Amino acid sequence: MEHPRGNRSEAECLLELAEGRELLPLADIREVGLSRSVVTRLVRDGRLERVGRGLYRRPDAPVGEHHDLVAVFARVNRAVLVLLSALRFHELGTQQPSAVWMQLPARARVPKMEWPPLRVVRTRVEALFTEGVDWHEIGGIQVPITNPARTVVDCFKHRSQVGLDVCLEALRELVRRDRNAMDSLYWYATINRVQHVMQPYLEGVV
Repeated sequence: MEHPRGNRSEAECLLELAEGRELLPLADIREVGLSRSVVTRLVRDGRLERVGRGLYRRPDAPVGEHHDLVAVFARVNRAVLVLLSALRFHELGTQQPSAVWMQLPARARVPKMEWPPLRVVRTRVEALFTEGVDWHEIGGIQVPITNPARTVVDCFKHRSQVGLDVCLEALRELVRRDRNAMDSLYWYATINRVQHVMQPYLEGVV
Protein backbone atom coordinates (compact mmCIF):
# COMPACT_ATOMS: atom_id res chain seq x y z
CA MET A 1 0.00 0.00 0.00
CA GLU A 2 1.49 3.32 -1.04
CA HIS A 3 0.95 6.56 0.77
CA PRO A 4 -1.27 8.98 -1.22
CA ARG A 5 1.40 11.60 -1.82
CA GLY A 6 -0.23 13.80 -4.43
CA ASN A 7 2.01 16.84 -4.78
CA ARG A 8 3.48 16.45 -1.31
CA SER A 9 7.07 15.47 -0.69
CA GLU A 10 8.00 12.25 1.12
CA ALA A 11 9.05 14.36 4.10
CA GLU A 12 5.63 16.02 4.30
CA CYS A 13 3.90 12.64 4.04
CA LEU A 14 6.06 11.17 6.79
CA LEU A 15 5.51 14.09 9.15
CA GLU A 16 1.77 13.83 8.53
CA LEU A 17 1.91 10.11 9.27
CA ALA A 18 3.62 10.84 12.60
CA GLU A 19 1.25 13.66 13.56
CA GLY A 20 -0.65 12.98 16.77
CA ARG A 21 1.12 9.67 17.39
CA GLU A 22 3.23 9.08 20.46
CA LEU A 23 5.55 6.73 18.56
CA LEU A 24 5.92 5.79 14.91
CA PRO A 25 7.48 2.37 14.18
CA LEU A 26 9.71 2.02 11.13
CA ALA A 27 7.48 -0.87 10.01
CA ASP A 28 4.56 1.57 9.62
CA ILE A 29 6.74 3.92 7.59
CA ARG A 30 7.75 1.11 5.25
CA GLU A 31 4.18 -0.14 4.97
CA VAL A 32 3.05 3.06 3.26
CA GLY A 33 6.00 3.04 0.87
CA LEU A 34 8.16 5.79 2.37
CA SER A 35 11.92 5.38 2.18
CA ARG A 36 14.44 5.05 5.02
CA SER A 37 16.47 7.93 3.57
CA VAL A 38 13.71 10.46 4.26
CA VAL A 39 13.63 9.28 7.89
CA THR A 40 17.37 9.81 8.19
CA ARG A 41 17.09 13.29 6.67
CA LEU A 42 14.27 14.37 8.96
CA VAL A 43 16.14 13.12 12.04
CA ARG A 44 19.25 15.01 10.94
CA ASP A 45 17.19 18.18 10.48
CA GLY A 46 15.58 17.82 13.92
CA ARG A 47 12.06 17.44 12.51
CA LEU A 48 11.87 13.82 13.67
CA GLU A 49 13.39 12.14 16.72
CA ARG A 50 14.74 8.61 16.99
CA VAL A 51 13.70 7.32 20.41
CA GLY A 52 14.76 3.69 20.07
CA ARG A 53 15.57 1.03 17.56
CA GLY A 54 13.06 1.41 14.75
CA LEU A 55 10.99 3.98 16.67
CA TYR A 56 10.49 7.65 15.84
CA ARG A 57 8.39 10.58 16.96
CA ARG A 58 7.84 14.23 16.13
CA PRO A 59 9.44 16.66 18.62
CA ASP A 60 5.93 17.91 19.48
CA ALA A 61 4.45 14.40 19.84
CA PRO A 62 2.01 13.92 22.73
CA VAL A 63 2.86 11.77 25.73
CA GLY A 64 -0.31 10.15 27.05
CA GLU A 65 -1.29 8.41 30.25
CA HIS A 66 -0.48 5.00 28.77
CA HIS A 67 2.81 5.90 27.10
CA ASP A 68 4.48 2.85 28.69
CA LEU A 69 2.05 0.61 26.80
CA VAL A 70 2.72 2.44 23.55
CA ALA A 71 6.47 2.01 24.05
CA VAL A 72 6.07 -1.76 24.49
CA PHE A 73 3.50 -2.57 21.82
CA ALA A 74 5.25 -0.50 19.18
CA ARG A 75 8.03 -3.11 19.45
CA VAL A 76 6.37 -6.48 20.05
CA ASN A 77 4.24 -8.92 18.09
CA ARG A 78 1.97 -11.70 19.38
CA ALA A 79 1.77 -10.07 22.81
CA VAL A 80 -1.39 -9.29 24.78
CA LEU A 81 -1.66 -6.83 27.67
CA VAL A 82 -2.86 -8.78 30.72
CA LEU A 83 -3.21 -8.98 34.52
CA LEU A 84 -2.24 -5.89 36.55
CA SER A 85 -1.64 -3.73 33.47
CA ALA A 86 -5.04 -4.65 32.03
CA LEU A 87 -6.66 -3.96 35.42
CA ARG A 88 -5.09 -0.54 35.40
CA PHE A 89 -6.27 0.13 31.83
CA HIS A 90 -9.84 -0.84 32.71
CA GLU A 91 -9.65 1.07 36.02
CA LEU A 92 -10.48 -2.02 38.05
CA GLY A 93 -9.07 -1.96 41.56
CA THR A 94 -6.33 0.20 42.97
CA GLN A 95 -3.24 -1.42 41.46
CA GLN A 96 -0.54 0.78 39.93
CA PRO A 97 1.84 -1.76 38.38
CA SER A 98 5.54 -0.90 38.23
CA ALA A 99 5.96 -3.00 35.07
CA VAL A 100 3.99 -3.75 31.91
CA TRP A 101 2.41 -7.20 32.20
CA MET A 102 2.04 -9.05 28.92
CA GLN A 103 1.27 -12.54 27.67
CA LEU A 104 3.57 -14.12 25.10
CA PRO A 105 3.64 -17.48 23.34
CA ALA A 106 5.71 -20.13 25.12
CA ARG A 107 8.78 -19.77 22.89
CA ALA A 108 8.53 -16.10 21.90
CA ARG A 109 11.51 -13.84 22.51
CA VAL A 110 11.15 -11.20 25.20
CA PRO A 111 12.09 -7.79 23.77
CA LYS A 112 15.14 -6.12 25.28
CA MET A 113 14.06 -2.73 26.58
CA GLU A 114 15.60 -0.25 28.97
CA TRP A 115 12.14 1.14 29.75
CA PRO A 116 9.52 0.24 30.78
CA PRO A 117 10.16 -2.91 32.85
CA LEU A 118 8.29 -6.00 31.68
CA ARG A 119 6.52 -8.88 33.42
CA VAL A 120 5.84 -11.79 31.10
CA VAL A 121 3.45 -14.73 31.44
CA ARG A 122 3.55 -17.44 28.79
CA THR A 123 0.98 -19.80 27.37
CA ARG A 124 0.76 -22.53 24.74
CA VAL A 125 -3.03 -22.10 24.45
CA GLU A 126 -3.68 -20.30 21.18
CA ALA A 127 -7.25 -19.40 22.17
CA LEU A 128 -5.89 -17.14 24.92
CA PHE A 129 -4.55 -14.75 22.28
CA THR A 130 -8.04 -14.13 20.88
CA GLU A 131 -10.71 -15.09 23.43
CA GLY A 132 -11.64 -12.04 25.46
CA VAL A 133 -9.02 -9.87 23.73
CA ASP A 134 -10.03 -6.47 22.36
CA TRP A 135 -7.89 -4.08 20.32
CA HIS A 136 -7.52 -0.48 21.48
CA GLU A 137 -5.76 2.35 19.67
CA ILE A 138 -3.47 4.11 22.13
CA GLY A 139 -1.19 6.90 20.97
CA GLY A 140 -1.50 5.70 17.37
CA ILE A 141 -0.54 2.10 18.24
CA GLN A 142 -2.94 -0.86 18.19
CA VAL A 143 -2.76 -2.63 21.57
CA PRO A 144 -4.50 -5.99 22.27
CA ILE A 145 -5.86 -6.01 25.82
CA THR A 146 -7.86 -8.61 27.70
CA ASN A 147 -11.37 -7.38 28.40
CA PRO A 148 -12.45 -6.79 32.02
CA ALA A 149 -13.96 -10.25 32.66
CA ARG A 150 -11.06 -12.10 31.04
CA THR A 151 -8.62 -9.94 33.01
CA VAL A 152 -10.23 -10.83 36.34
CA VAL A 153 -10.19 -14.55 35.49
CA ASP A 154 -6.53 -14.32 34.42
CA CYS A 155 -5.73 -12.80 37.80
CA PHE A 156 -7.26 -15.82 39.56
CA LYS A 157 -5.25 -18.11 37.29
CA HIS A 158 -2.06 -16.27 38.24
CA ARG A 159 -3.12 -15.49 41.82
CA SER A 160 0.24 -16.65 43.17
CA GLN A 161 1.87 -13.78 41.24
CA VAL A 162 -0.69 -11.01 41.65
CA GLY A 163 -2.16 -11.89 45.07
CA LEU A 164 -5.61 -13.17 45.97
CA ASP A 165 -6.55 -9.81 47.49
CA VAL A 166 -6.03 -8.19 44.08
CA CYS A 167 -8.22 -10.84 42.44
CA LEU A 168 -11.06 -10.33 44.92
CA GLU A 169 -10.93 -6.55 44.73
CA ALA A 170 -11.14 -6.64 40.93
CA LEU A 171 -13.92 -9.25 40.94
CA ARG A 172 -16.09 -7.27 43.36
CA GLU A 173 -15.59 -4.04 41.46
CA LEU A 174 -16.35 -5.62 38.08
CA VAL A 175 -19.57 -7.25 39.31
CA ARG A 176 -20.62 -4.03 41.04
CA ARG A 177 -19.99 -2.15 37.79
CA ASP A 178 -21.59 -4.73 35.48
CA ARG A 179 -24.04 -7.29 36.89
CA ASN A 180 -24.16 -8.96 33.46
CA ALA A 181 -20.48 -9.90 33.70
CA MET A 182 -21.18 -13.20 35.49
CA ASP A 183 -21.76 -15.23 32.31
CA SER A 184 -18.48 -13.98 30.85
CA LEU A 185 -16.63 -14.71 34.08
CA TYR A 186 -17.87 -18.31 34.09
CA TRP A 187 -16.95 -18.71 30.41
CA TYR A 188 -13.39 -17.44 30.78
CA ALA A 189 -12.97 -19.42 33.99
CA THR A 190 -13.77 -22.56 32.00
CA ILE A 191 -11.27 -21.68 29.26
CA ASN A 192 -8.59 -20.93 31.86
CA ARG A 193 -9.50 -24.05 33.87
CA VAL A 194 -10.02 -22.15 37.10
CA GLN A 195 -13.78 -22.62 37.43
CA HIS A 196 -13.40 -24.70 40.61
CA VAL A 197 -11.08 -22.10 42.13
CA MET A 198 -13.41 -19.23 41.30
CA GLN A 199 -16.76 -20.92 42.02
CA PRO A 200 -17.02 -19.98 45.73
CA TYR A 201 -15.93 -16.40 45.05
CA LEU A 202 -18.40 -16.03 42.17
CA GLU A 203 -21.20 -17.32 44.36
CA GLY A 204 -20.13 -14.96 47.11
CA VAL A 205 -20.54 -11.81 45.00
CA VAL A 206 -23.92 -12.68 43.46
